[in-house]
Amino acid sequence: MNNTTCMEPGTAKPDLTRGILKRGLQIGIQMLVTAAILFISSGRLDWWMAWVYLGIQVVGVGVNSFVLMRISPELIAERAEVGAGTKGWDRILASLWGLMSLATLLIAGLDMRFGWSPEISPAVQVVALVLVVLGFSFSSWAMLSNAFFSGAVRIQEERGHTVCSSGPYRFVRHPGYAGWTLSGIALTLMLGSLWAVIPAVLAAIALVVRSAFEDKMLQEELDGYSDYAQRVRYRLVPGLW
Repeated sequence: MNNTTCMEPGTAKPDLTRGILKRGLQIGIQMLVTAAILFISSGRLDWWMAWVYLGIQVVGVGVNSFVLMRISPELIAERAEVGAGTKGWDRILASLWGLMSLATLLIAGLDMRFGWSPEISPAVQVVALVLVVLGFSFSSWAMLSNAFFSGAVRIQEERGHTVCSSGPYRFVRHPGYAGWTLSGIALTLMLGSLWAVIPAVLAAIALVVRSAFEDKMLQEELDGYSDYAQRVRYRLVPGLW
């Protein structure tokens, strides 16, 4: 969730360790599923761009986890749960985004196996790789700047939810979604699949709709957010929307 809030260390909770371990297990399973989809659907292990993508994920998660354990371990535990007050529409949109993201990997793998797409030049794939890294980095910057970057759309009253405009939130109101959208679409070219663009775009649409619904909810329910929205006009792309 892209609630714009300053990063502040929270108060330790008795179940903090359990939440951190649960989140670690979730991420581990997610990475195993990603690898399984890519390599089983493609029918090969010598798909180097798939290995590079997995490497980006491992490094990104490792860096995020190291920093968050030092500045806000509570956020790690928060992201392990679907907290009270999560909006019903968010469950639908988040699920749609997740399914389309998995479909992107599946179609890219099948495309690699059966050669549906015309060959994409190595230069284009490298440029796409750079965009994937930039997208991940922008989303990570948002997470490290935002103590309430939950995986669910809700007002976290029990954690003292407040608004700020630090880090990438100085430029757009939902930088996490902006980064995920960029990396998700660029990934299709990095993996060499034009057909995978279809589910990637559907995943991006789910994020755009989610950002619109979330923004409306924050302006109605989070003190100070409307004033922040007046200062930072754009949700995802500066100068555009």
